[in-house]
Amino acid sequence: MKFFVDSADTEEIRELADTGLVDGVTTNPSLVAKTGRDFLLVIREICRLVDGPVSAEVAATDFDAMVSEGRKLADLAKNVAVKVPLTMPGLKACRTLTQAGIKVNVTLCFSAAQALLAAKAGATFVSPFVGRMDDVGADGMALIADIVKIYDNYASLKTEVLVASVRHPMHVVEAARLGADIATVPPNILRGLAKHPLTDKGLAAFLADWEKTGQSILGR
Repeated sequence: MKFFVDSADTEEIRELADTGLVDGVTTNPSLVAKTGRDFLLVIREICRLVDGPVSAEVAATDFDAMVSEGRKLADLAKNVAVKVPLTMPGLKACRTLTQAGIKVNVTLCFSAAQALLAAKAGATFVSPFVGRMDDVGADGMALIADIVKIYDNYASLKTEVLVASVRHPMHVVEAARLGADIATVPPNILRGLAKHPLTDKGLAAFLADWEKTGQSILGR
């Protein structure tokens, strides 16, 4: 499974990218607004920090404007993936941009039927929002299972399942178990994947025993 960071904080993205665990980045207008910085400058900077896809979302909702904005975003860097909403104009824009050789992330997916349409439109990625599904009493991971199964039924469908709205580490683990291609996670969730109380307990015990020996690996 690939890990994308869901953030527009360039310092945090830089720190996580240095771990080698980051395969890409997703942003949205809300995340960029939190930075208080110019949208286009933020996207350019993020694209320099990671080699993988960087999702940048259009602000328009009609077809012509989405395509125009999408082309402008794609011109910022070779690794930009243009993010469009899962609406009929968005699907049409997805097809047009995809045919122009631009990566497209179709976002705000909440049903398997929508995901099937995104794949038919040629989306590079589809982003089902599992956390928001759970919020309204639906089963977000059941949606991931359905999308993965449908895509696996048809070799012609090349769209990758990008699990979004991840709220906790088990969302990531379950998505991986189901065969999703990517999880896009907030920085705190990515760091949380490495944490376990038994790891901390074991490390503390090892360090205490090592200290008793009075030795130093670098001391010789």
